[in-house]
Amino acid sequence: LPDGRRELVGMTHAELLAEMVAIGEKPFRAKQLWHWIYHQGARDFAAMNSIAKPMQAKLAERFVVGRPEVATEQTSTDGTRKWLFRFRDAQQVETVYIPEDDRGALCISTQVGCTLSCSFCHTGTQKLVRNLGVAEIVGQFMAARDSYGEWPTPKGGSGDDDGRRLSNIVVMGMGEPLYNYENIRDALIIIMDHEGIALSRRRITLSTSGVVPVMDLCGQELGVNLAVSLHAVRDDLRDELVPLNRKYPIAELLAACRRYPGASNARRITFEYVMLKGINDSVAEAQELTRLLRGIPAKVNLIPFNPWPGSKYETSTHASIQAFADVLSRAGYSSPVRRPRGRDILAACGQLKTETERARRG
Repeated sequence: LPDGRRELVGMTHAELLAEMVAIGEKPFRAKQLWHWIYHQGARDFAAMNSIAKPMQAKLAERFVVGRPEVATEQTSTDGTRKWLFRFRDAQQVETVYIPEDDRGALCISTQVGCTLSCSFCHTGTQKLVRNLGVAEIVGQFMAARDSYGEWPTPKGGSGDDDGRRLSNIVVMGMGEPLYNYENIRDALIIIMDHEGIALSRRRITLSTSGVVPVMDLCGQELGVNLAVSLHAVRDDLRDELVPLNRKYPIAELLAACRRYPGASNARRITFEYVMLKGINDSVAEAQELTRLLRGIPAKVNLIPFNPWPGSKYETSTHASIQAFADVLSRAGYSSPVRRPRGRDILAACGQLKTETERARRG
C-alpha cells in the first residue's frame, strides 16, 4: 500500500507466520489471524475480539485486511448476481454468482482481460492487461461472501459448506487460469484450507482451454475438478474457435485429460461445448465427440451461444441442440444443456467484459 502497510489477504500460512515473527509476535498469532480473516471474514482488526486492544492497534499500523472494491453490483431477474470489482491500480474484473435451487456457484476471474481470443467469446475481445494476484483472486470469493452475509460457518460446525448459497467455485470467469497458475494455485490452497474458508476440492472446478503442460501440474498439486473448453471435434475448426489449439491440438489435450488424476465416474471431467448454429452442431460432430471421449470419465455441458454485440455467430436451434444431446446421451454421456443465466446483465457464459471496455468500444 502507499502508506507502507502490508495486505494480509493472500499470504500463505508460512508468509503470515514470517510477518508475525518479524514484528516480535509468537507463532500462535498467525493462526489467530488466519481464523479471523478466513473463517470469520473480519475486515477490521478492532473486530477481532480475542486479540487485545494494544495488539489490534499494532497490527492496524502495519497491515490491512482488504477486499476488492465493488464498482457495481447487479442482480438479474433470474437471481444471478454480477460484481464489477476494482483493484488498487484501478483495473477491473467481473465475477458472477449463479444460483441453483438451494446453493450456487461463484464464477471467479483470474486475469484482467484474456490472451486467448476465442472467436465466439466476448471476454476474449478484451486484451490481456495483467494477471490477478493471490489476494485479488481470493478476494472475489470473500467479497461475494460479504455480499450474501455468509460469514461465519452456519451451525458453527466443521467448516463444511452445507446450507450456504456460495457452495461451489468455478474458475471460469475472465482469463485463462492456467496462464496464471501459481497465483490461482496459492489462492485455491487458501480457499481449501480447513482452518479458514474450508471449501473442499470436490466443490471447485477449474476450466481451461487446454494449456496441456500445466494441466498435469494442476492435477498433481490441486486435484480440483477439471473442465475443458472443447467446442469442436476437428483441429481445423478448433484452431479458428480456440486459437490455443494450434499449440496444443485435440489429441494432446485429450491425452492430458486421460492422465488427469482422480478422474472417475464420481469425478468426471466436464467438457464445455458452445453450440454455434451451422458451425459445430451437426449429428455427425456429436458422433465424433463420443468417439473422441471414449475411455474418459466425462460429461458434456452444451452451452447455447450467448450473443453479444458484433459477434458473427448465432445460437444453434433448440432442435439441433436436442439432437446433439441425444447422440451423447445414447453413448452414455450426461449432456445437460446449460440454461443461459444472467443474460439481461451480460453475465452469461462468454459475455463477461469490464464496463470500462464496453463503454470505450460501445
